[in-house]
Amino acid sequence: MKKTYYLFNAGKLSRKDNTLKFTPIDEEGKEAQPKYLPIEDVDNLYVFGSLEVNSALLNFLGKNNINLHFFDYYEHYTGSFVAKDYLLSGKVQILQTQAYLLTEKRLYIARKILEGASANLLKNLQYYNNRRKDCQKQIHQIEQWIDDLKNNTSYCIKQMMAIEGNIRQVYYTAFETIINDFTMERRSKQPPHNEINALISFGNMMCYTLCLDQIYHTQLNPTISFLHEPGERRYALALDLAEIFKPILVDRIIFALLNKKQIQQKDFDKNLNYCILKESAKKTFVKAWDEKLKETIHHRSLNKSVSYKYLVRLECYKLIKHILEIQQYQPFKIWW
Repeated sequence: MKKTYYLFNAGKLSRKDNTLKFTPIDEEGKEAQPKYLPIEDVDNLYVFGSLEVNSALLNFLGKNNINLHFFDYYEHYTGSFVAKDYLLSGKVQILQTQAYLLTEKRLYIARKILEGASANLLKNLQYYNNRRKDCQKQIHQIEQWIDDLKNNTSYCIKQMMAIEGNIRQVYYTAFETIINDFTMERRSKQPPHNEINALISFGNMMCYTLCLDQIYHTQLNPTISFLHEPGERRYALALDLAEIFKPILVDRIIFALLNKKQIQQKDFDKNLNYCILKESAKKTFVKAWDEKLKETIHHRSLNKSVSYKYLVRLECYKLIKHILEIQQYQPFKIWW
């Protein structure tokens, strides 16, 4: 099975026969012992440190359909090298555009995405509420917002996004109840102001990149979205899908890592204006992230076990079936 590799150290990446050669470089510019990755084992490369590459290497990656994702010092996603489109479909592209342009079709998909995201947020709170973490107040408030969404089918995109914001705001107030020894305060993004916010930002970025990568393995266009407004220089469809999976993947990992003390106060670099993860925390998070993506559940519709990572791909397929008018789109919701 192919793997995702994470490059935290600065270095050079090059081709060596039919392998990838990564040579770490220290702060003084000295090269360390190179590491070799057989090309057939590599699915994606996530780059968190400074990386030197050349056109021969990029051609090699492109021919083997390997994507390269880059992140800056502050853990922001900055861009990707993506292999050429090998699953192009003019029909899907046209119908996806029409689904965005026709208000009724767009509103249906947007509503369903928000419905799935809200249900998964609520499930998290119910899970911890049943384990003596009192989230009843937040559960009640979110249930009211969900009922409001169901009862008002005339809501436009801006109104739906406002509801999404309200639900998230209430949801985050439960984090201090769920998480031990850390303070959430308020949600802050650019830059995050404390440890929980730093983890949320890092995890959300990982989820966004995962969704983008899975979209690239289908015929969907990542720039044409439904809940979020399409914009210049962003892949808004990945933002749409990430709303559904952030509660399942990102938030549950954060709760587990902090409550089990696998990430502690010493794993953060704190400044007057920002808080970011040290390399130790990034490595701990991505290890938990990889393990989570490999976990499987028994899919009720398919009647077989599928990984959490593949659930994102299935969500893309469901959107395609809806766009092609084969089957109405229903978002993934946690049922356990």
